[in-house]
Amino acid sequence: MSYYDVVIVSVIPARGGSKGIEYKNIIPFLGNPLLSYTVTQSVTSDSIDHTFVSTDDENIASVGREYGAEIIERPDELAGDEATTESALLHAVETMQERDINPDIVVLLQCTSPLRRSGDITRTVELLTEEGYDSALSVCEDHKFYWETGNNGAEPVNYDPANRKRRQDLEQRYQENGSIYAVRTGVFETHECRLGGQIGLNTMPKSLSFEIDDKDDLRIVESIGRNVEFHTGELDVDYDSETTTEVDV
Repeated sequence: MSYYDVVIVSVIPARGGSKGIEYKNIIPFLGNPLLSYTVTQSVTSDSIDHTFVSTDDENIASVGREYGAEIIERPDELAGDEATTESALLHAVETMQERDINPDIVVLLQCTSPLRRSGDITRTVELLTEEGYDSALSVCEDHKFYWETGNNGAEPVNYDPANRKRRQDLEQRYQENGSIYAVRTGVFETHECRLGGQIGLNTMPKSLSFEIDDKDDLRIVESIGRNVEFHTGELDVDYDSETTTEVDV
């Protein structure tokens, strides 16, 4: 049990199918499988008692085990394009309970967001354990001007073009960066949603808030990873490597 006197587990969803990049979750990233970074960050975190990878694919499971994760075999019906992350997370919690692991807090980590500092997971968890929130997520500050299209053409969302403010004077907004979510198990089981009740925000730097969804993202995030400090544990990171998978751009 962690020093919070509650059982805290992480779940890393990593299904085998991917439309944007084949085997995206274990694609080489700075010399290591992409999944290895998130597993390592979780396993070495003082705030996490158990690290689970939820997958339908044995190749991904093998990578997860290699870097220290426990594996939850996800059924095919929860691994298709239409399956939700929440359904995989609920299955993971039920599987843990069958193994006599009863988490008080579940932390959802997405391996397509590999750029985390050593304390980012802990700071998100502490919003629940220390500050009393029911759930929390990682975000970055957002100072952009937004528009949307409608029947009358384009319209501004968060500012008046006739009274254009400086970006820093806009109402503060936060962008969900997809990296870390934490939720009390009871809240999750009641709402079947990763966020519920009173929600806290852990603000991360924008430079660490990029996700890998497609081929362009892979090159961008790998380039950022060569130039920022993020938690790699004992991984042998090749900062000089180029993307080793052929991708069309």
